[in-house]
Parts: sequence; structure tokens; C-alpha cells
Amino acid sequence: MTARPRLLVLRALGLGDLLTAVPALRGLRRAFPGHTLALAAPAALAQAAAATGAVDELLPAAAPGRGVPGVLPWPHGRPPEVAVDLHGSGPASVAPLRALRPGRLLAYAAPAGPRWRADEHERDRWCRLLAWHGIPADPGDLRLAPPPGVRSPAPGAVVLHPGADAGARRWPAERFGAVGGALRQAGLPVAVTGGPGEEDLVRRVAALAGRGPEVTTAVGLPFPRLAALVAAARAVVVGDTGIAHLATALGTPSVVLFGPVSPRLWGPPAAARHRVLWHPGPAGRAPRPGDPHGTRPDPRLLRITPAEVLAALGAVLGAPAPGPAAAA
Repeated sequence: MTARPRLLVLRALGLGDLLTAVPALRGLRRAFPGHTLALAAPAALAQAAAATGAVDELLPAAAPGRGVPGVLPWPHGRPPEVAVDLHGSGPASVAPLRALRPGRLLAYAAPAGPRWRADEHERDRWCRLLAWHGIPADPGDLRLAPPPGVRSPAPGAVVLHPGADAGARRWPAERFGAVGGALRQAGLPVAVTGGPGEEDLVRRVAALAGRGPEVTTAVGLPFPRLAALVAAARAVVVGDTGIAHLATALGTPSVVLFGPVSPRLWGPPAAARHRVLWHPGPAGRAPRPGDPHGTRPDPRLLRITPAEVLAALGAVLGAPAPGPAAAA
């Protein structure tokens, strides 16, 4: 029996990066229906990759510090028929794909590829790369279905996610706590979430919100449980990180807080169910006025107040903003 040809995609980044690449992955799936689509990405994303409906196989590719893997795993004898760089723009991300000697390579850095644009939204960027090669992909094709048969640990809660993989994108815990306290006093259940290693941050925000039966915590949930939590949430309040993109993918109302990077690069689609808060200040509307990997909260992020967040929540929920802690 002849083995199916293989298509290899490099996207060895985080959850949000994977979710913004879903439209491109689905475009590739439709363009190469007879190929096995293998995704080189961190092993922790296996369940999220499967949920896209576009990926057949995940090849674990660690990316310490969000860098580019020097060598890609390829357990198959024959080189991939097609390799696609959805990871970056330069030789560093193309080199490990080229080393596998694919029959065809699609990338920004490849000879005769399209021009990279620094001010382009991440979803549009990868769809444009494919379109240049004659492969249609719709940037709006990003929705995921809630995981079947998985219960949310806090159905109907407003989810607060204070963490991020860099301090520059972490809105202060005290402000998340003020928002949580106002929601709790208004009778709305609150769930505070975090990734592995964020236990202390989650506990602190929950304590500031006022622990009680209205406030639950969830740290390090596996993807199906996390997706169930977000899918069943009343709304999500989150910084520029993976949970924001998960809320977008599941159609959950969200309020997303931006600091060092403009929402025009990573924000949700324009829709009544989503609100972005961003105060670029003297830097104007430059797409990257700050360092997204900095260790301290970005000054633009610190310009956002709990009162603004509560007002934005009221807008996405179609209800008056909770008031008691709104001036904190």
C-alpha cells in the first residue's frame, strides 16, 4: 500500500500562535486533501492542534524562549512533499525545513516568496502567504467547536486570566482583583485561571477578589477542560495571550488588554462580542511601541483602569457595568 504524501508545517510557538494560524492550516488542509498534514509544534499543543480539524500528526518541536528549533523531528523516511513555514520571516525558520529537502517549500524567506509586512495581523499574514502560492485561505475561518462531553469547572463565570508569558503583557494582579471584587459584589461568579507555574498569581487575584463560593480557581487545565471553561464562560478578561485567542475561536465575549503590541497585529476580529483596550500614548499607533518580552508591565498596559475593564464588560454583556470597585 502506497503511503500518503506528507505536508509539514512549522509553527513551534504557543497556544495563541497556533490559534491565529488556524485559517492557514485549514486552507492547506483543503488544498492538499490527500496529504497527511504534520505540524511541528510543542507537544503540549497536541490536543489543541487536533481540535482545529486540520492537523493529522503533531511532531514535538520545542522552542525554548519562543525561538526557532535548529533541527526538526522527521521520523518518516521520505522527505515531505510540501513544507510550509508559518513560524517566521527569515532564514532561521526556513533552514530546518530546507534541511529536510522537501519537494516544495512555501515561506516568506524562500526565493521568489512574497514580501513580509511588519504591520500585518497575524491571521492575515499567513493567509496572504498561501494566497501568493495560489492557495486560498480565509482569515475569518478560525472558529473551534466546544470539546464534546467535557464539562466546564465554572459554567457561566466571568473568567479572569491574569497571566502571560512575559511581564510586559501582565496587567497588575491588584487590578484584576478589583475587577473580580466588583463582579462578585454584583452577584456574578468569577473564575481565575492560570497556566502551569502561575499558582501564586491565581491565588493572589482570587484573594483580592474576595474568596467565597462565587470565586473559583483553575490552574494548568488540560486543553479540553480549558476550552470547556472558556466556551461556557459569560465573558473572558485577559491580556494579549493565548486565552484571548481561545475566546475568539470559541465565540466567547472577551475584553482583551493590550500594552506593548497593537491589537491590529494580534487582536480579535471586529465584533460586538469583543472589546480591546489599548492606550498607545505618545508613541501613536505604531504596531509595536514596546517590548512584548519585557519583564515589567508595559506603560501602555498600565494606562488601562479597572473602571474601563468593567465598562467594556458591560458592553460585551449588554448589561450595566458593575460599580462598587470600578473606581479602583
